[in-house]
Amino acid sequence: MSETQPSVGEMLAATVPMVRTLNLEFLEASTERAVLRLPDQPDFHNHVGGPHAGAMFTLAESASGAIVLAAFGDQLGRAVPLAVRAEIGYKKLAKGPVTATATLGRTAAEVVAELDAGKRPEFPVNIAITREDGAVTGEMSIVWTLRPQS
Repeated sequence: MSETQPSVGEMLAATVPMVRTLNLEFLEASTERAVLRLPDQPDFHNHVGGPHAGAMFTLAESASGAIVLAAFGDQLGRAVPLAVRAEIGYKKLAKGPVTATATLGRTAAEVVAELDAGKRPEFPVNIAITREDGAVTGEMSIVWTLRPQS
């Protein structure tokens, strides 16, 4: 486990109420990947008894936020991370607990170099949502930016 995990998980839980509402579990949060789990909770089921699409979207978005904080937390004094746009595809029926694994689509060094050059970098985060049997039930891509502080 990464030493970053508790601080990133605690930070997201403290600042993003939906993380607490959905009882998201932080399994891993590093600069390489972030892994979050949505437990099976009947209050968040859809009409077919699986996790609601909105809950899965929030799980994936939260995983992307965790890797962004892990990769760019040292930049928070000069830039604010913001999601720019997101796209999600629901591939298979999800049942039971689901896990979201997020990875950066560009290296952190490239993004920080753009920030250093006075630009407002954008970078993708790719997320796979899986069931316990390993089947991919959804895929999400979120483009994030680091907005320089004024």
